[in-house]
Amino acid sequence: MIDRDKLFIDGEWVPSSGAGRIDVIDASTEEVIGTIPEGTAEDVDRAVAAARRAFPAWSATPKDERAKHLRALSEGLAARSEEVGKLVSREVGMPVGLATAIQAGLPPRNLGIFADILDDYEFEEKIRNSLIVREPIGVVGAITPWNYPLHQVIAKIGPALAVGCTVVLKPSEVAPLSAFVLAEVAEAAGLPAGVLNLVAGTGPVVGEAIAAHPGVDMVSFTGSTAAGKRVTAVAAQTVKRVALELGGKSANILLDDANLERCVPPGVQYGCYMNSGQTCSALTRMLVPRDLQDKVVELARTKAESLKVGPADGAVDLGPLISAAQRDRVRGYIQKGIDEGATLVTGGVEPPEGLDRGYFVQPTIFADVTPDMTIAREEIFGPVLCIIPYDSEDEAVEIANDTDYGLSGAVQSASVDRAMAVARRLRTGQVDINAGRSTLYAPFGGYKQSGNGREMGKFGLEEFLEVKAVGLPQ
Repeated sequence: MIDRDKLFIDGEWVPSSGAGRIDVIDASTEEVIGTIPEGTAEDVDRAVAAARRAFPAWSATPKDERAKHLRALSEGLAARSEEVGKLVSREVGMPVGLATAIQAGLPPRNLGIFADILDDYEFEEKIRNSLIVREPIGVVGAITPWNYPLHQVIAKIGPALAVGCTVVLKPSEVAPLSAFVLAEVAEAAGLPAGVLNLVAGTGPVVGEAIAAHPGVDMVSFTGSTAAGKRVTAVAAQTVKRVALELGGKSANILLDDANLERCVPPGVQYGCYMNSGQTCSALTRMLVPRDLQDKVVELARTKAESLKVGPADGAVDLGPLISAAQRDRVRGYIQKGIDEGATLVTGGVEPPEGLDRGYFVQPTIFADVTPDMTIAREEIFGPVLCIIPYDSEDEAVEIANDTDYGLSGAVQSASVDRAMAVARRLRTGQVDINAGRSTLYAPFGGYKQSGNGREMGKFGLEEFLEVKAVGLPQ
């Protein structure tokens, strides 16, 4: 049992003002593996006050000193990567090897990248007789999700701290344990008191208190589109800036000249099923030429049925989903696909054989999916792939763009130029061509109901800056 009984506020570990506790569950076994405080609005008040006190000194700290702090955090997290990988694997259900490489490996790397960008970033520029000054926005409320818990924390606090903001962090109560490790690392690294504050708790209590707080200058939120709308509505009462990274229903377009043997299997395993499909940018719609659908279906079926599903601490390709509620939600979508007439290629609503305990779902593929079906329109957030046939390149683009979302996408073609032409027509924040992957220095974020604002790279830093124009005498 991991018993976290205190919050991290103003550089100290302090008890919550409330007495509530929240259990943390192992997704593979359904057993309680830890507990955390159920924070209160009063705890948020204390954390915001600490962040406001710390802001003047931190924002005035030279950028090279702030970069040193980021690198110290990076080194501290890297030293505890094995611990973080195991924690996130148990909470979220990602196989421990992948969790160590991704969930624990990316956060320290990204902190180092933010430090490198900060080294070269210019906060001032001259435009004619005006001096344009970029200044930290102030106190940032960071509300983060459970699917990539530490990664999404760093995507927010890294650039916020880099530019001189102070932070009140609410990690997901479903997967909070790695955030407590981060707070310990910050304390050990000598991050000044009040610069980073951790208040655990639920969204309706702690999240809403952060979004509503008049002492919070900006909220950066990652989660569902429904929750993002609520954060925006609450934050609007104080007219604070809101950055949102929300859901997705991304399309992987296979053009008629694509090498199917090369692009279909990874499109299933990594494009769609990574983290058991619990990835906002997952390529959950595979758009294929109608006369090639049968071949694509067989390649996809073969790959899906070759994947080993099991407890996250084993030698498996896919672990469980995060919770019973998420498992039941995904199974409900699978049943909806069957009821609406899509062809079930493999998988289904039953648990994988021999895995009645834990939040497991079979890797599932539907074919003959039409764009109006529920499974083609709504974010499922599980290992479910929809194969959608099309009759022309224009129709493929139309189907890809016919969604409320616009987070990610991919195009597969023997011609990079042809793929690029299609990519330019997609209304989405990221597009990968032929298994290409954007650098960690590139922006991440979406169009439409996938959110607003960008994370990562210099674009991530600029989300947390205000712009001041100083007119100079001529």
